[in-house]
Amino acid sequence: MKLAVSTFTLFALCAAIPADPPLYSEGMQSRVTQDGLLDTLRHLDRIAAENGGNRATGTPGFAASLDYLTSRLATSRKYRHWTQEFPVPLFNGSEKAHFSVNGQSIPFSRLTFSPETLNEDVTAAIIKGPAGPAACDINSYKNLNVKGKIVLLDNTECPTGGPLETKVDTALNSGAAAVIISRDESDGPHEAPVPECHRPGGFISKSDGLTLLSRLHAGEKLTGHYTRTQTVSFTHTQNIFAESRAGDPNNIIMFGTHLDSVTAGPGINDDASGVSLLLALFDAAQHYTPRNKLRFAFWAAEENAMIGSRYFTSHISPSEADKILVYVNFDMVGRGQAFGVFNASSLMQGIPAAPGSRYIERLFTDHLTEKKIPITPFPFTRTSDYADFMSLLDKPVGGIHTGIIPERDPCYHQACDTISNINITALEINAKAAAHALAVLSNDAVEHVPKTPYVPQTGVRDFGPDGDADSLPWNCAPKTHQSSIRSQ
Repeated sequence: MKLAVSTFTLFALCAAIPADPPLYSEGMQSRVTQDGLLDTLRHLDRIAAENGGNRATGTPGFAASLDYLTSRLATSRKYRHWTQEFPVPLFNGSEKAHFSVNGQSIPFSRLTFSPETLNEDVTAAIIKGPAGPAACDINSYKNLNVKGKIVLLDNTECPTGGPLETKVDTALNSGAAAVIISRDESDGPHEAPVPECHRPGGFISKSDGLTLLSRLHAGEKLTGHYTRTQTVSFTHTQNIFAESRAGDPNNIIMFGTHLDSVTAGPGINDDASGVSLLLALFDAAQHYTPRNKLRFAFWAAEENAMIGSRYFTSHISPSEADKILVYVNFDMVGRGQAFGVFNASSLMQGIPAAPGSRYIERLFTDHLTEKKIPITPFPFTRTSDYADFMSLLDKPVGGIHTGIIPERDPCYHQACDTISNINITALEINAKAAAHALAVLSNDAVEHVPKTPYVPQTGVRDFGPDGDADSLPWNCAPKTHQSSIRSQ
């Protein structure tokens, strides 16, 4: 009898405990605070300061960042977390590098992660590429035959703040054998990675570039000779994920950011800001029950040509890929000079965004417009972790960020990208916009976003268990994609 009473009492107590309410926008937004965002930023800033000034993949700073993140995710009983290990190359400097024009050597510096020329040096005609921002648009190459040639470009920024890699990527996709960029030394260091599949590339001085342009304009035939070898070693690192136990497992809403920095600095805007945003959403979501399963991804090696997200998208099974409904990315969201929303109508080197991407875009634009926040449409490029969800998995993608051009972030990829580089009000605005998008997608995405089945793409490389320099993602052949415009 005592057992029966105890059992009845237990059931009564359980019934009296209310279930978590459904996840909703206002509730999520109310739980995103500046104090919470700053707490994460301070931890990651301190980790960098105590570990050589950075949190780059393969360094003690990244390992400490991963430990900190794991400790945060492990506090939840409503979410499971796991890691995905993969090999990543570490570049230990160039053993040989040389660039000459018509037999005359010209000083140049490497573009980080530009591939080796291996056993075949590049000897080819030099051609002037599109000038200024036009070099960011693949359509500018339609009437310019650059196949098998060395393309000479200037260092002008892309019109919407896209990074220099966009120019290199565009030249590659137009058939260039190598890319040489003329720039001032005052432009500062350039450590951003070549995203993928690139031909060799490097920098020459602005004065040398102008001299070459003058010779080309005068009708002189210029032949460039480019060679580079480098020492590459491999280490292993980890992506880390957290996923709700509740929610429809066949419709996963996936939000992602990258955990690593470049070696030049602590990476607090790029991208501790995205980490703080995602952790704020993770903490807020503990109080609600999602309709669709939520997955938070924290990528490693984004600054090493996005190898972490590339590894995930290249190794996911078709059945698991089919469960992902959308992917939304947050990279550099801590400034305030622009509130950028990815434009779903833009093409990523000819690749259109999947149907449903415009719905994601509208979630952000409608929310920010209602708050009277001016919006800057940003195009998709191959320079952050959404790229392979878009090109390999054909998933609807979207996101927000605050730009990287010097006017918007003078500390981009530099040692001054510390916590003092953050505009906390802007970060809070972006985090609340992300909270709104997460809530709406959790509840309504199935009705508004068409499911895109997994279709294997060509050109995907297997990294191998120990890594292989020949299978690095930037040494692969360009992938083939359908480039037709699709209605959204």
